[in-house]
Amino acid sequence: MTKYAETAAQIAREAAGIIEDLRAQKIGFELKGDADLVTIADRQSELHITARLRQAFPTHAIVAEEGNNKSSDSGYRWYVDPLDGTTNFAHGYPVYNVTMALEKDNELIAGVIYDPTRDEMFTAEKSGGAYLNGERLSVSKAQRLEDSLFATGFPSRKRHQNINIHFYYQLAMISHGVRRGGSAAIDLAYVACGRLEGFWEFGLNPWDMAAGKILLEEAGGTATDMHGAPHHLITSRNLLATNSHIHTPTLALFEDIFSDRSPFRIPEVSTYQR
Repeated sequence: MTKYAETAAQIAREAAGIIEDLRAQKIGFELKGDADLVTIADRQSELHITARLRQAFPTHAIVAEEGNNKSSDSGYRWYVDPLDGTTNFAHGYPVYNVTMALEKDNELIAGVIYDPTRDEMFTAEKSGGAYLNGERLSVSKAQRLEDSLFATGFPSRKRHQNINIHFYYQLAMISHGVRRGGSAAIDLAYVACGRLEGFWEFGLNPWDMAAGKILLEEAGGTATDMHGAPHHLITSRNLLATNSHIHTPTLALFEDIFSDRSPFRIPEVSTYQR
């Protein structure tokens, strides 16, 4: 690995150690806004990561979820989610991670996702491939939606205004199923390593997607917005990520859903009252 990915992986492991120590103490959580959770682990992990990044790469900019940001005109920018899957962590549900990615002149060049609950370190570098604990990754070879397993996520706020339940239902009906793990970074990593064929979500932030996106692309996958247009971290809040083979049919299904031509109708509640 280059110094960027190698250093990021080391920092991610250190931050995960802080998180796991706090997990053992059964810490509580606070609300950030109406629905978003934040814990001491989020804050302490981010403070450690940003301090280490400033030390290792003093000229680089930092964009971090909890706001420990740093401006720079160097062209290098780190995206940091110190604890992706905070709600899972707060409830003791073992699906969470530390995720970091580096961008140079608006192009992703390195990313790491570390899952401490399984000791799985995902790493990727531009034109250098994607790896899980040092083993080269590649996406699955599934060619059809009917043979695919998907994942998605739902926003913590304003869920009643989110249309994703329609997409969830349609994909669940046509595929092997849809998982909802609560961590976008892990979902993207799982598409990259072939455990899933596809992932989509509305309303993501750059730090949710950055590391998973380069991991996916280096493993042979494809990432676009929900209409098939090129995906940009800052301006594209909606993401479709697949193993490439099923990208076109998934987009076709999505266009049907957007146009209210869904092939499967959600059953009426009255059907089950009988």
